[in-house]
Order: sequence, then C-alpha cells, then structure tokens
Amino acid sequence: MNVIRIAMWSGPRNISSALMRSFENRGDTWVCDEPFYGFYLKASGASHPGRQEIIDSMVCDPRSVIEMLTKDVSGSLTINYQKHMTHHLLSAASREWLSNLKNCFLIRDPVRVISSYAKMRTNFSFEDLGMQQQLDLFNLCADQFGEVPPVIDAERCLEDPETVLTKLCERLNIGFSSQMLEWPSGPRASDGVWAKYWYQDLNKTKYFSLKHKGNDQPKVEEVYSGVLGKAREIYNELLKYAL
Repeated sequence: MNVIRIAMWSGPRNISSALMRSFENRGDTWVCDEPFYGFYLKASGASHPGRQEIIDSMVCDPRSVIEMLTKDVSGSLTINYQKHMTHHLLSAASREWLSNLKNCFLIRDPVRVISSYAKMRTNFSFEDLGMQQQLDLFNLCADQFGEVPPVIDAERCLEDPETVLTKLCERLNIGFSSQMLEWPSGPRASDGVWAKYWYQDLNKTKYFSLKHKGNDQPKVEEVYSGVLGKAREIYNELLKYAL
C-alpha cells in the first residue's frame, strides 16, 4: 500500500505534541512519537527525565528505527505522521532515507520555547533546543530535494489552526480534515513513555489554544541570554518560509 509519510521536525516545547494529536485524530493516520529518542539518549549520554526507562522501551539502533519508519505496511491507514526532535537525529544516523518522506518543519518564538523548557530542565544548552540542527536539516532538504519544505510557525497555528493546517495539507497533497481541529483529551497508546514527564498540559487539551495575548511575552532568565540570541537568529531565518 502506498503510504504518505510525513516527518515533522522541531525542537522541544514547539506544540509538536499537539500537532501530533491533530494528525492522529484524522482517522486515516497513525503516528510515531519521537522514534529516535532512545537512540539519542543512549548515544549522547544526555540526562533527561526517565532516561533509562525510555532507552529500555525503545529500539535504539538508528538503522532499525529507519527501517521501521520506511518499511511497507498493510492496513487501511494511508498516512504516517512522524513527530521528530531534530537533535535526536545524531550524525551517526543516515540522512538518505529522508527522500522517502514529506519533510516539514515546526518552529516557535524562542522566548516561549526557552521559558517553557526551563520549567522542565533548568540546566540545558543551545544544542538541547535542536535549532541549529533544524536549520541544517531544513537546508539539506531544500538543497537535495529541490524544494523548500513547508514551515509551520506555532503561534500562527495557535491563532488560526484551520488556515495554517489547510495550507499544510495542500503542500502535502492530502485533504484537510476538520477532525484535525479538535481531539479527545487524555493520553494515547501511541505516546512515548516520557509522556508522564512532559504531556501533563497536553493531556488537558482538546484543541489548539492561544493562551497568551498579543505581545504578552514571558521572561527569559539572564543565564539563557546567549542561548536566546542564537535561537532568535535561526527562528527569524526559518520564519521567512512559514505558511
């Protein structure tokens, strides 16, 4: 069966899990939640909540993960939505398989990313946000595949999800479904075991919601000012291509 494989590449705290919920609610789609997370933790030695539990629950060989993400399947579902963190795709993992996917990029104002991430991990680096990796991957896809990949800005999606998701579906050559705009609250069997650490707020949601008003910006601690400066440059570069 011909399957449309969508890879959504983002960093943490980018509404990536809400977007995964949106696609999973279509009825024709199954999702993969951060399939390279175990590989990343095992290979990098990074300290994350539930580190060993995550490693033990996942396939950690990148070649096996890629095979799983690209193999032929049978069944009635025709779309595979893959939620990826860009920093999980370490250099040891091949990039050749990306040509089999419709690669998309999800970005968010780094002030909101950093302020949210700092609530979960107080000691992190610029690399932990995956933004340089995201730009590199975006450029790779644009150069090798001859087309600028779709870019979704989180704030625009929260403000007007129907318009943004309709544009995204057009770029992906799939029909937009109103089912993408609302989903049942609560956890999913498809969630990774890390959900108990990261998805508490997500599990309360039923739709995309812009909780802040206009220019209401959260504060970023001075210790993260260097991270914010680098992140803002990359965000502004990718924002030029946002739907």
